[in-house]
Amino acid sequence: MSKAFTKETESEADFEDEIPALPAGTKNYITPEGLRRLQDEFAQLQKVERPKTVETVAWAAGNGDRSENGDYIYGKRRLREIDRRMRFLRKRMEIAETVDPARQKNRERVFFGATVTYLNGHGEEKTVRIVGIDEARSELHEISWISPVAKALLKAGEGECVEVRTPKGIERLEILKILY
Repeated sequence: MSKAFTKETESEADFEDEIPALPAGTKNYITPEGLRRLQDEFAQLQKVERPKTVETVAWAAGNGDRSENGDYIYGKRRLREIDRRMRFLRKRMEIAETVDPARQKNRERVFFGATVTYLNGHGEEKTVRIVGIDEARSELHEISWISPVAKALLKAGEGECVEVRTPKGIERLEILKILY
């Protein structure tokens, strides 16, 4: 029988945990605030989103024919998405190593959790905070500690110039200020 006429089942890919790999030999560092955000998201999914979706699926299943029941089909898909995200969050929290920037003793150098103001090669002043992979938010100027800019800034001090490779070439960054 042609595959076109067979009922598609939930593929194994739907259940794979797509956990982005960390570079070999690196740890999953995270700030206490970042870990708290992951825990809050997990709790929201577990205590609010999942029960509400299960209730919707149960209601839709009671309406009869499930093959053309949009609420049922969408609800089951959403349930899989929630479960997948919860597995992802659980795994990330298990391997997370919390680093509190407030406990950093050497405040003369850039380390994990620092907020750094630098001058780029175009004379623009930029401020970024170096955080964990799972908590970086570009809209808040947070960058992952494994990003090229963060790698260039790490262990440098105020007044020092570092180089970072960008798609446009190598750019010099002058560190103006480091805050923790």
